[in-house]
Amino acid sequence: MKGEGKCNMGGMKLVVLYLALVLVLAAFLPGCFVVGDQELKWRKQAKSNSSPFPTLVGSSAVYPVLGNVYPVGYYYVDIRIGYPPKPFYLDIDTGSDLTWLHCDAPCLQCPKVPHPLYRLIENSHILCPDPICAIVHALEDHPCEKPTDHCDYEVEYADQGSSQGLLVRDVFPLRSSNGSLVGPRLFFGCGFDQEGSSGTSSPTDGVLGLGRGKSSIVSQLQGIGLVRNVIGHCFSSNGGGFLFFGDDLVPSSGVVWTPMSREPKNQNHYSPGPAELFVGKQSISVKDLHVVFDSGSSYTYFNSQAYNALISSIMKDLTKTPLKITASDETLSICWKGTKAFKSVADVKKYFKPVILSFVNGKKAQRMEIPPESYLIISEFGNVCSGILNGTEIGLEDLNLIGDNFFQDRMVIYDNEKQEIGWAAANCDRLPNIDREEEDLSQLDTTGLDILTEDYGPGASSFQKEYEESHKNDELRK
Repeated sequence: MKGEGKCNMGGMKLVVLYLALVLVLAAFLPGCFVVGDQELKWRKQAKSNSSPFPTLVGSSAVYPVLGNVYPVGYYYVDIRIGYPPKPFYLDIDTGSDLTWLHCDAPCLQCPKVPHPLYRLIENSHILCPDPICAIVHALEDHPCEKPTDHCDYEVEYADQGSSQGLLVRDVFPLRSSNGSLVGPRLFFGCGFDQEGSSGTSSPTDGVLGLGRGKSSIVSQLQGIGLVRNVIGHCFSSNGGGFLFFGDDLVPSSGVVWTPMSREPKNQNHYSPGPAELFVGKQSISVKDLHVVFDSGSSYTYFNSQAYNALISSIMKDLTKTPLKITASDETLSICWKGTKAFKSVADVKKYFKPVILSFVNGKKAQRMEIPPESYLIISEFGNVCSGILNGTEIGLEDLNLIGDNFFQDRMVIYDNEKQEIGWAAANCDRLPNIDREEEDLSQLDTTGLDILTEDYGPGASSFQKEYEESHKNDELRK
């Protein structure tokens, strides 16, 4: 969302065109390589099998996370794409499926972004007759006039933004938690027309779609046997954190699990089902509240009924405190000032109670307790503001989004294979279960990627020669 303070709704975004892409492996991934013990096996398979994919199920790809809820307004990852790999900042979004980048195709409407626009390479387009394209446009009439036509896409979001472009495939180099380096070719959007972004700047180069659909990057990785279809994120209240694909980092105990909602209205989103709202131990008589977990939203949004009941309860608890609403601070919808400026939430959290979501989707109710330090921020003016906002006022109607502020300092896990959502308190400042002293998270994902330039010989994937040739052509055009 572009309006309310630093609130970022590049995520939930209610994708109008549901990209339920089915992975047709021969169509989108002609090859993949692994550096490590499986290389010789891979080479042998490459001579006899047109789809020689390594089996790394049980491994996890781990990315360091950057950003914060306030004042940055979003969490993002630095992902390398292409051959040779180039860096892109992608907004972590569990509220949509398709990953896309601002793309020089050329770009019609693109904001100023942190890195050079993604450049198309030869032979990377997905063509209109491709089965992937047919499924993208399954809900509309999309005839192919010529078999050489490119496959286009369009997604629209709840914040009135949109992205249009072409579907392409390229290498996504990543290092798994067991040390293996893999370079699968995955499909994503090359966005050259982003509505609502013309003449502006963007803090990220695109969106990392991690929703439940088949176009999700993790769904694609699972489809070729690299990781299980499990996503986890751990956002630190100090800023940063980590994101992982696969199940290696899922704790064996201490996780609260609840089934994903199977209701049709939630089938495209991560929803733990209906919830009851509490402030402290007191129910505020808001029940059957259907919520969606959306990491693409910095703040949490409830519909008007739930929001008004929640704020009313909070205000009642503040009547005998020195806190007073201030209209001069427009950082968020409601801010309170004290007798002097606050330096941190620790100065003021004693006046607020935890907000509790009690989910009743499974056999028993599961509770998610949100401490005041997660749903409050201290503005640049030294006031305390509520990061719980009225979604109805910005057009979300009855949709309730649980955003990044509620996720802070806990691991949140989306297990698409077991159809469960889990969460557990965690130290998000350090990677768990990885024996690295003083690990430099900023280097975790990139160290060793120079291995990608090695010659893998005649049995290797065809993408190496393809990329070398196309990048030579790119250089000639300069």
